[in-house]
Amino acid sequence: MLQTTVAGSLPKPSWLAEPEVLWAPWRLEGEELERGKEDAALLWIKQQEDAGIDIVSDGEQFRGHFVHGFLEHIEGIDWDKKTKMGIRDNRYVVDVPTVTGKIRRPGPVHLSEVRFTRAHTSRKLKFTLPGPMTICDTIADEHYGRRADMAMAFAEVLNEEARELDAAGADLIQFDEPAFNVFMRDVKDWGVAALHRAIEGLSCATAVHICYGYGIKANIDWKKTLGREWRQYEEIFPALNESRIDQISLECANSKVPLELLALLKDKAVMVGAIDVATNDIESAEAVADTIKQALKYVGADQMYPCTNCGMAPLPRRVAEGKLRALGAGAALARKALGHAP
Repeated sequence: MLQTTVAGSLPKPSWLAEPEVLWAPWRLEGEELERGKEDAALLWIKQQEDAGIDIVSDGEQFRGHFVHGFLEHIEGIDWDKKTKMGIRDNRYVVDVPTVTGKIRRPGPVHLSEVRFTRAHTSRKLKFTLPGPMTICDTIADEHYGRRADMAMAFAEVLNEEARELDAAGADLIQFDEPAFNVFMRDVKDWGVAALHRAIEGLSCATAVHICYGYGIKANIDWKKTLGREWRQYEEIFPALNESRIDQISLECANSKVPLELLALLKDKAVMVGAIDVATNDIESAEAVADTIKQALKYVGADQMYPCTNCGMAPLPRRVAEGKLRALGAGAALARKALGHAP
C-alpha cells in the first residue's frame, strides 16, 4: 500500500556531468564514462533504497536527456541538421535535430541499463522512456508531414524497445508525456492511440507521466500564466481513464491542480506527485503525508503510488537526497495513519 517511486531523473554526480544543468555535457569519456554511469546508477539505487523508495529506477544516469538519450540511437534523424523550434507550444525555443527519413531502431538502446539495474536491486524496477507525442514536440520533421504519423512511427520503435526491457525484468515501463498538458486535443485525437501502439504486447505494468515540467525558469514562468487553477488534466483524464495504460503519474505538491480532478481516474492507479521539484526547499515528512492525505479523498490507498512531481535532474544532489527521504518518510506516516505498518 502507498508504494513510493520517483518520476524519473535524479541529479548526475558532479564527477559525471555538470551539476544542476539540463543537457549537461559528460565529464568522462570512453570506458571511463561507461563505468561512471554505472557507478552513478548504483549510488542512486542505494539512496532510493535507504530512503524507503519501493519502486526504484536508475535515475536516468545513463542518458544526458530524457528524450534525446533514446533518439541518439535511432536512424532517420540528422543530428547535424539543426532546426530552430518552439518546444511545448513555444514555451522555449531551441535548435533541435531533424527527422529526414524513415525512423528505424537498429538495435537495443537501454537494454544493458535495465539488465545492470535489475542485477543490483531486489526491489521493483521502473524504467522511463519518452512518449511519442513528446518526442514529436522535441524534434523537427522533414519526412512524415504530420505529427500524428511521426508519432506512430516512434511508437513502433518504442514498442520494440519496451518489449525487450519488459523481458529483461522491468516491472513498470513509464512513458513521459509532458506534451499531453499542452496539446490536449491531440491527446484525444492521436496521443492515446500512439501510447497504445507503444505498449502493445507488454506484460509488465505501464504508466504515462504528465506533469508541468522540470523546475527550470521556462516552466516556472509558464505556470505563472495558468491562472488560479490548473485544469489541463480535466480535459485529458477521461480519455486516459478509458485507455489501456495502467498508471497515470501527475503533479500535486505545491500545485494549483484541483485535487478533485483525480476522481476522473477512478479506474487507474495514480502516481501522486507529493514532492515539489521546482524548489530547493526540502519537504517535511508531515507535508508529504498531508499531500497524500488530501489525494486519498479521491484515490483509493490501494491505487495510489506517492511520487515526485517530475524529474529532479536540475536540483542539487543534497536537495534530491533530502526529498527522497521526505517522500519515503511521508508515505510511512500516511500508512501509519491508515493503520498499516510502514
